[in-house]
Formats: sequence, structure tokens, C-alpha cells
Amino acid sequence: MSTLDEILPKIKTLGIIPTLPIVVQPLISVLQMEPEQINFEKVVELISYDSTIAAQCLRMANSPLFGRQNTETIRSAILALGIKRIEAIVLSCCLNRIVPPEKWALESVTFWRHSLGCALVSSRMAKLIGYPDSEKAYLAGLLHDMGILVNTVVCTDEFRYCFQIAGRGHKSLHLCEDAYLGFSHCQSGGILAEQWKFSTDLRAVIEHHHDPEPAPVAPPLVALIHLSDLLCRLRDLGYGYYEAMGVDLSGEHAWQVLVEYYPKLAQIDLARLTLDIDAAMEEITTVVDAVFKPQPSGSHNAAHLTK
Repeated sequence: MSTLDEILPKIKTLGIIPTLPIVVQPLISVLQMEPEQINFEKVVELISYDSTIAAQCLRMANSPLFGRQNTETIRSAILALGIKRIEAIVLSCCLNRIVPPEKWALESVTFWRHSLGCALVSSRMAKLIGYPDSEKAYLAGLLHDMGILVNTVVCTDEFRYCFQIAGRGHKSLHLCEDAYLGFSHCQSGGILAEQWKFSTDLRAVIEHHHDPEPAPVAPPLVALIHLSDLLCRLRDLGYGYYEAMGVDLSGEHAWQVLVEYYPKLAQIDLARLTLDIDAAMEEITTVVDAVFKPQPSGSHNAAHLTK
């Protein structure tokens, strides 16, 4: 059994693994500028250098979420998605390159299906409850489980065993990690988030999304992602196996946190809210499946696209 102290050096090396393309750092730097300072043409140019990022931008822009706009160029995809959504795509593509294909314990598509599903649910719920930054909620939902990628790489066999135990027992993955590894993807993901200099809000989400009560910063965002993650795992957007659990929103500590910050939620019809989220789930599942369905050979090949 590994301990967190034993794998810490391995986690820290993830920040310098040469699998991240040279284009990413300047691209992230540009995308994180104030909106009025961002050079749009520079973003188009940098994305055009990376076929994986370009292809994912096009797939997202052509998904039902954006009305199947028949987007065929990088420039039009960026316009359709918006700068904040592009940043999320870039970061997810970078994370995906951390894991060699043979190391995955769960299907990579299943992992990203859950991550994107959580991002879309988080954004939708943020708007429903009045959280002021739905794009931040989207990014936090997309990246909340990055520790799963860390554990997949740095303790592959032990993590694979945890995943098998969780699936066979219909248990929550993080509880099996705690039992068999001595830590969960929350802690290891938090270490990588710090290494990559993520914002304190994002780090809080990654570290505390399964246990929001002790979150030191951004408690509403952590609570929001906690609930979105639960809802996804309950509605066939989880890790590819059935988890024996139920969710009563009103009894969740995370819901009480949201009520504390948004007192009007105390008067909300929870049954109606749940129905609204359930209705959105069908649309969200359609979007996720459209983004992650197998693509024909050569489809959206960035090498054949104009900027």
C-alpha cells in the first residue's frame, strides 16, 4: 500500500512531464488574461497548432448544446464556445495526455463523460440557484476528479484494485481509495492542482468535493460541485458502475451551505428543482454522448481545417 507521502514526489513530477505540448502554456496565459486584453487572433493561432485541442473545440461547438451549428473552422468554434469554455477544453486535453492508454482502470471515455456531465450539470444548477458565475462552476465540474488521473498514473495497480472493489461492491470510489490506499483522489488531485498553480477556488473543489464541510475557501462552489457530482453518479453519468446510494437534497450538508449563502433557496420547491435538473439530464446526456461518441477516421482533423 502506498501512502500519500510516498507518492508525493511522483505527483510533483507530473507538472513537468513532457507530454504537455509547448503551445499549452502560452495559450493558458493568454486565456487567463482579462477579457479586454485577450488577443483573439493569437488564441486562434495557438489552438491551430494542436490538433487534439482543435478537434475537441470543433466537437464541442458542433454538439447539441450549441445547436449543431455545422462549425468547420477553429475561429468559428472559438466564437461559438467562448473563451472560458476554450480554457476548460485546453485543460481537459492536457490532463488526458497524462495517462498512457494501458494504465486506465476505467474507460477513458467513461471518465471524461462523467467530468463533462458534471460540468454541464454544475453550470445548469448554478443558473437555477442564482450562483453568479456559471462558467466557473462549469470549469470546476470538469476538473473536480483530476485526482483520479493522478492515482491512475502514480499507483496504477493499487488504484485499479480500488476501482474493481468499488464496482463489485457498488461502493463510492473515494471510500475504497481511503480504505485501500490511505488517501483518495481528492488529496492527490489537490497536490497536482497546487503544482499547476490552479486558483484557490478550484483547488478547494478538487480537494473537498466529496466532503464539502471542511472546505476552507469557496464553500458555495464546493457545495455546488458536490451536489452535481452526486446527481451525475445517480443518473448514469458516473464511473461506469452502479453505486448503491441515494440523495436527499434537503438533508445534504452541501445544500445547507448553499442556503446559508443564498437564503432565498430556503423557500425553493426542491421537488420542482429536482424535476428541472432531471429534465436537463436528458439534454446533458445527449450532449455528452455527442461529444464522446466514436469519431469517423479523419473527422475534424485540424490539419485540414482553416483557421
